[in-house]
Amino acid sequence: MTIGTFDAKTHLSEMLDEIQKGRDYVITKRGVPIARLIPYAEDKKVSRRKITKELKEIRNRTTGEPFSIREAIEDGRP
Repeated sequence: MTIGTFDAKTHLSEMLDEIQKGRDYVITKRGVPIARLIPYAEDKKVSRRKITKELKEIRNRTTGEPFSIREAIEDGRP
C-alpha cells in the first residue's frame, strides 16, 4: 500500500499493526517513493536472498584456473 508522509505520521500506530500482520507500505513524499516499511521477519529473508544472489554473481565473475591455497602460498614465495 502507498501512503504519503503526513498520513503515515498520523496513522503510524495502525500501520504498525498492519505491518505486523504482513502488509507492507511504501511511503511517498510529494508522490515520490522514499521508504518501504515491511515486516521484520520478511526483511531477514530479503537480506538472505540478496546475499545469496550477490555471492552467485561474484562466483560467476571469477575467471581463471582453479588452484589450491597451498599453490597460492607457494607462488607468492621467492
